[in-house]
Amino acid sequence: MRDNDIFKPAGVIFDMDGLMLDTERPAVLFWTIAGRISGWEINEETVLRTLGVSGAGTRAIFMQEFGPDFPYDKVKGEYRRLYNEKFEKAIDLKPGLITLLDHLSSLKIPIAVATSTRHDSAMAKLAVAGIQNKFDVIVGGDEITNGKPSPDIFLLAAEKLGKQPSECVGFEDSPAGLEGLHAAGIRSVFIKDMVEPPEEILSTVWRRCTDLAEAVELFR
Repeated sequence: MRDNDIFKPAGVIFDMDGLMLDTERPAVLFWTIAGRISGWEINEETVLRTLGVSGAGTRAIFMQEFGPDFPYDKVKGEYRRLYNEKFEKAIDLKPGLITLLDHLSSLKIPIAVATSTRHDSAMAKLAVAGIQNKFDVIVGGDEITNGKPSPDIFLLAAEKLGKQPSECVGFEDSPAGLEGLHAAGIRSVFIKDMVEPPEEILSTVWRRCTDLAEAVELFR
């Protein structure tokens, strides 16, 4: 292992959906079902482009793909209904999450969440998953102007932790999130969920791990 592979950060920042919570795979199917209800075929490739992207960015992707007649608000409303029905009572955690969070806590490293999801919705999802009390800071997408891949949400998370970006490590599963971490000057750890980022983004990644449990070895 190279000398710079082990780094004790002053703070760690986590994305939420797809990284900590196993919510993105069902979400792809829900977009497809919601589209069909309104007579539109939404393919998986289009939905995957929205992962980790802000609400405004997601709208832009759909409107660019399907044109001005696409009833985005109606389809999103149906998608949201399906999503809420699925996750209102139980949300599965990604493998190794609790092990990693507890390890960071044992090292007395503060932990933040930086998610494109609105703050109130993020709090609700983390509560359902039973992990809301494991974080020192939770930043939602409605608290910044420019969503991922802009660095804004990561810079705000670092600021709320009281740390410099260069002192932090960020965990992401999406290309947009990895871009944002790089732009913020934060070391990134990539854990693949559904999307393999292009090489130009992977080249900016500090470390890649197969799951969150493996990432424990980064912080000793």
